[in-house]
Amino acid sequence: MRGLVIRWLALTVAVILTAYLVDGIQVASFGAALAAAAAIGILNAFFRPIALLLTLPLNLLTFGLFTFVINAMMLKMADGLIEGLQVNGFWSAVAGAFLISLISWLINTLINTDGQIHVIELHRRGPDRWV
Repeated sequence: MRGLVIRWLALTVAVILTAYLVDGIQVASFGAALAAAAAIGILNAFFRPIALLLTLPLNLLTFGLFTFVINAMMLKMADGLIEGLQVNGFWSAVAGAFLISLISWLINTLINTDGQIHVIELHRRGPDRWV
């Protein structure tokens, strides 16, 4: 449960940072960012796999780049659900979905399933050996 809450907060941070970085995306408040993160998480859990399966041939033809369009559609759907989130235009949605994915991936790589920060330390044991 703790890991879920921390990942939700990580997605909230990603939404807020994206709103600052992309001109076409606005978030009214921290509560709206929390709600947007919850909506994006729920949409990604239920509708994104179906959309990926239905667009698999197109996704294969574009070498996976169509996934950005699907992520943008999920962000626009969250815009329709959450009153404090506003996404203006398709390209703002694509840029926002890319940044949200990138920022949340970077944050989530440091957090394990228990919600603890996981750091890997490497030590040099010779000229070509790290352990």
